[in-house]
Amino acid sequence: MANSGCKDVPGLDEESFLYFAYGSNLLTERIHLRNPSAAFFCVARLQDFKLDFGNSQGKTSQTWHGGIATIFQSPGDEVWGVVWKMNKSNLNSLDEQEGVKSGMYVVIEVKVATQGGREITCRSYLMTNYESAPPSPQYKKIICMGAKENGLPLEYQEKLKAIEPNDYTGKVSEEIEDIIKKGETQTL
Repeated sequence: MANSGCKDVPGLDEESFLYFAYGSNLLTERIHLRNPSAAFFCVARLQDFKLDFGNSQGKTSQTWHGGIATIFQSPGDEVWGVVWKMNKSNLNSLDEQEGVKSGMYVVIEVKVATQGGREITCRSYLMTNYESAPPSPQYKKIICMGAKENGLPLEYQEKLKAIEPNDYTGKVSEEIEDIIKKGETQTL
């Protein structure tokens, strides 16, 4: 399923697939925590979808302490993200990270447009049965760091920066805290 529409994509073979990331997996260091084969492929735009944040089944994320990213169909809107080329050996770890087995997210296939105007088909994820909720400041920071690192359009980066986070001030996981600290020292 993940390869349909990608047969003419240079560098893609039967051992790999393309994944469109729009949330915390925009950041290279974040996606590599569980999916070491992920290699930057391109920046792309998902037309007629909108970014939202929420809690699956109304349960706040114990990892992020706030709403987490999802997308929903919305004519006229767009979501920018990163297409990662990944080895199929990472399919299970990616699905696990996204909570597919627990029903938090479902796998979807999306057609995205590269900055060069080419349309490619990618695997992505859509949160099911969620209630909108603002992200934690830490989660928002990871997304903004990924958007900047990969050169998403500046106007879109500004939209991400303008998202109002919740007021969570506690800790997130140690590995995420380390990523945030590294990012802050690199921007000084």
